[in-house]
Amino acid sequence: MRIRLIAVGSKMPGWVEEGWREYVKRLPAEIQLELVEIPLVTRKKNADVRRLIQQEGDAMLGKVLPGERIVTLEVNGKPWSSEQLAAELDRWRLDARTVNLMIGGPEGLAPQVQARSEQQWSLSPLTLPHPLVRIVVGEQLYRACTILSGHPYHK
Repeated sequence: MRIRLIAVGSKMPGWVEEGWREYVKRLPAEIQLELVEIPLVTRKKNADVRRLIQQEGDAMLGKVLPGERIVTLEVNGKPWSSEQLAAELDRWRLDARTVNLMIGGPEGLAPQVQARSEQQWSLSPLTLPHPLVRIVVGEQLYRACTILSGHPYHK
């Protein structure tokens, strides 16, 4: 199974990259988790932010092939417990399509990305820093795998 985390932003601090790599390494071999970074378009004074968000959204969708699943990470999405995420992961695995988890930039996701989304997932009602979201997603996917395999990590 292939899962891509497509995130606006690059040049993350070392602790973010290290945390991400740690959870990617822990995943079972049948789960391929990869990170695709979309450069954040520079926000200058008096910039047309809507246009910049649209450009980022177009770049995100440019990484998705026809027929692949898109799941957006949004504050107003559906909150899943770890067990619910494990059930979703199991459904995604049976569906056999690549899953693209989308994280927008500072102003959120572009409308065209939201429109293509099949599911909206909320990690928390809190606004989380985008670098931290990468690590939380990696850890929760690892946790979901341990739940499905009966591994005691979740306890």
